[in-house]
Amino acid sequence: MSGRKETVLDLAKFVDKGVQVKLTGGRQVTGTLKGYDQLLNLVLDEAVEFLRDADDPLKTTDQTRRLGLIVCRGTAVMLVSPTDGTDEIANPFLQPDGA
Repeated sequence: MSGRKETVLDLAKFVDKGVQVKLTGGRQVTGTLKGYDQLLNLVLDEAVEFLRDADDPLKTTDQTRRLGLIVCRGTAVMLVSPTDGTDEIANPFLQPDGA
């Protein structure tokens, strides 16, 4: 076994493509992945943060703020997913009102 650490994710295929990143604490950011390292530190360009609901900090709202070029520290990254090819759908497990 080599002494070199490798990440589970192969982020090379997402470089210069749109990604969505969820961070510890509930923050959610989208942007163009410009770079990364073995510790999962991410560099995002044209980053946009989805603001959280004041009543429920675990929920995000449709309100956003532009952040520009940012670095996401690898220890805070929980999820990285491509923005292309993903769509939000209605929750199939929610019961209709009155049921």
